Amino acid sequence: MTEDRVVVGLVADPGAPSSLARRLARDLPDALAREVTDQVTWDVRAVTDPIRVEADGRIPIEDHAGEWLAQEEWDLVVCLTDLPRHNRTGPVVADISTREGVALASLPAISWLRQRSHTRRVLVHLVGVLASEKLQLRASWGRPPARLGRTIRLVATEPGIEQVVLSGLRGRFRLVAAMVRDNAPWRLVAGLSRAIAAAAAAAAFGVFYSSIWQMADALSTGRLLLISAVAVAMMVGWLILGNGLWERRRTGSETASLYNVTTVITLLIGVTCWYLLLFGITLLAAAAVITPEYLSSVLGHPADATDYLQLVWLSTSMGTVAGALGASLETEDAVRRAAYGRREYERRTRARARQRTEEDGSDR
Repeated sequence: MTEDRVVVGLVADPGAPSSLARRLARDLPDALAREVTDQVTWDVRAVTDPIRVEADGRIPIEDHAGEWLAQEEWDLVVCLTDLPRHNRTGPVVADISTREGVALASLPAISWLRQRSHTRRVLVHLVGVLASEKLQLRASWGRPPARLGRTIRLVATEPGIEQVVLSGLRGRFRLVAAMVRDNAPWRLVAGLSRAIAAAAAAAAFGVFYSSIWQMADALSTGRLLLISAVAVAMMVGWLILGNGLWERRRTGSETASLYNVTTVITLLIGVTCWYLLLFGITLLAAAAVITPEYLSSVLGHPADATDYLQLVWLSTSMGTVAGALGASLETEDAVRRAAYGRREYERRTRARARQRTEEDGSDR
């Protein structure tokens, strides 16, 4: 630190964290002058560098950020990651090392809506803590951001490092919602080509065979809804169990249920998007192929829009069941890439590799 200038480095994971860091680097100098201290000039610099994760899931922030402190002659470093973090007491918002002047912020625990403004407030708080403790600046940062203030607590994890942890169900809900958003469940539709082909073929069968029309006409709305729910559940269950997406609970692991809930919600949303898309395509096909007169002659009563919707509804459910079977033709890697965001995919790949290593070691 020069006499009147403090340089803060933002080291961000590639992708969304990097893009966010670049935008925040423009906002933070004014925010720090306004909310921390205006007695110095704040210089915030953003760089992209993958945050290292150890085999046990630990992130060595002092080692990682220390390299940047030495290389760039920065005064403080804050790392940004989109990797969700959780300890035994709750979701982790940030790690703070006042001794080294470094911190690590986990975006999923900060917010799942209006992420830029909420992250800016968290970073201002973190920089205020580091500046006050390491640089002995007279900072006015005071309390945590209002959005987090009632739901956080500080937990000492190792000498010189504290974690900012969310408490209560609200904090866990926020983390799960952010993890689901980062997984982008709607990408599942485009990621499973073989399953989509099987689903489309089965749905087309429903459009072209009149016995399916008669069956749909005889079913009540409640029964069609039940069939839809069963079809979606089958698809989700097949994807999870057939591709090893369920996290096995291990000794000392408190996060398995968190990841499993996120997986189920992600796939439910993704398969629902798939179902709606398939419904729309099947409806267009039925409208183009089946004339009202012919549908009326098969059903034995005048056909209207409701009859078209019912036969398409049943055909779509049939297609979704077939899609579940078609998903077995996809590789595990393809399903994981379709179901998860980049960092979650990387985490699960490391976990699978570690599991295989342990199993090979036990076999010997």
